[in-house]
Amino acid sequence: MSVQQKSSRPKIVVIGGGTGLPVILKGLRHKDVDITAIVTVADDGGSSGILRNYINVVPPGDIRNVLVALSDLPDLALDIFQYRFDSSDQFFAGHAIGNLIIAALSEMESGVFEAVQELSSMMKVHGHVYPAANEPLVLNAEFADGTKLKGESEITAAHKAIKRVWVTPTNYQDGHATKAVPEVVNAIMAADQIVLGPGSLFTSILPNLMIQNVGRAVCDTNAEVIYICNIMTQKGETDQFSDADHVRILNEHLDSHFVDTILVNSQPVPEDYMDFQRWNELSRPVTHDFMGLRKQGTRVISTNFLQLRDNGAFHDSTKVVAELMNRLHQPRD
Repeated sequence: MSVQQKSSRPKIVVIGGGTGLPVILKGLRHKDVDITAIVTVADDGGSSGILRNYINVVPPGDIRNVLVALSDLPDLALDIFQYRFDSSDQFFAGHAIGNLIIAALSEMESGVFEAVQELSSMMKVHGHVYPAANEPLVLNAEFADGTKLKGESEITAAHKAIKRVWVTPTNYQDGHATKAVPEVVNAIMAADQIVLGPGSLFTSILPNLMIQNVGRAVCDTNAEVIYICNIMTQKGETDQFSDADHVRILNEHLDSHFVDTILVNSQPVPEDYMDFQRWNELSRPVTHDFMGLRKQGTRVISTNFLQLRDNGAFHDSTKVVAELMNRLHQPRD
């Protein structure tokens, strides 16, 4: 069974997707906190996108990585779950075993939410893993030039300034508003701390917040909302963005100054360290605009959160989680 959490433990809800979310969760799982991960379901790339197109399931890739980050299974079991078939295996090429298992359970349980709860129990997951919605969603974007596109991959590949994003069901009909299941909203409202990111602003974080009752809950909760600002800008999403631009976009999408605190990396990334061919989705370090952040009404925590590895710039999980733990014991005002 899933590890049960004591009610006295602080409740932390982490919202996002992509590769940044599991990094933070791996650090949090060793703390005395009740973790809930709310994971985006608007991914349409890679193995997730192929499975989604064939059998119309919620894209499982981000969910798979979060389950592994919080699982107590032996390393061998997790390696099997994460194993991705070689390109020479024509039928299975590129698919991760875990993606196939999540897709199969989604059919068996008539929805991804119950499938993930079943799998969480099987994988001895610490805390809770909740898909942001129980149906696959399509990410939509309007660009600064007025044009519009659908699909995460198409949007990022356009390399145009994004004005706004929103989500719709794959079988969209007018009047059908996408909503998260009650467990997602209840977790947000009961939380002591909400953590956004790190992750792609427009394609990992905002797709969750654009679900009607999720965005409303994040604005209405009494929990402190903490945004972990990206270290690097992303091509086709946040080119030339400052940290204040990231917060401004979040607040504008929900029409509320809901971001209470931002964690900003202050350690410079060495100019000659980054391998931009390997990390080709990254552009340049996020610039700092502390005056702009103050205008957004956001508390700024600026320190060295940087971890350099594999010729890339990442968040140091230990340092970020230590700051999150510190915030649990600090007054809000």
